[in-house]
Amino acid sequence: MNNAGTGDPTGDFLELAYDEWRKVLSTDLDGAFLCSQRAARRMVEAGTAGRIVNITSVHEHVPRAGASAYCASKGGLGLLTKVMAVELAGHGIRVNAVAPGEISTPMTGAEDTDPTTIEKPNLPLGRPGHAREIADFVVFLASDKASYATGQSFVVDGGLMLMAAQLSS
Repeated sequence: MNNAGTGDPTGDFLELAYDEWRKVLSTDLDGAFLCSQRAARRMVEAGTAGRIVNITSVHEHVPRAGASAYCASKGGLGLLTKVMAVELAGHGIRVNAVAPGEISTPMTGAEDTDPTTIEKPNLPLGRPGHAREIADFVVFLASDKASYATGQSFVVDGGLMLMAAQLSS
């Protein structure tokens, strides 16, 4: 599982410094590429089936103003997931992504807070997610119960992306 990511707001696109851009892409995209490639090579050499799960973000699918590097890195990781799935399927390796919404983690500043006690009226489920809920989904994807899933990005966001429909009406 590739779960490294930076959450530092990078600021407005027009003001974004190249070194900040590279820092985010190096962590979020290059890191996942290097770890996945090494793991996949070991799986192929061992002749074992395997699973790789990349953690992207809802921002793989929808933009967020002030986060161009983050969105680009997560979008890139989402597409890399699909390419890896196509190229590694013949080796018995399944590759998927999980795209979380707002989760109580150090990145959101709520890692020590029970998410069920936080009200988020802008989310259909009314609260942020717990890291365990994402972990449980990753475990499912790595299990034989998800044996026919590969190359997918599963959005686990408490309904956050559904709210876009509310904004357009």
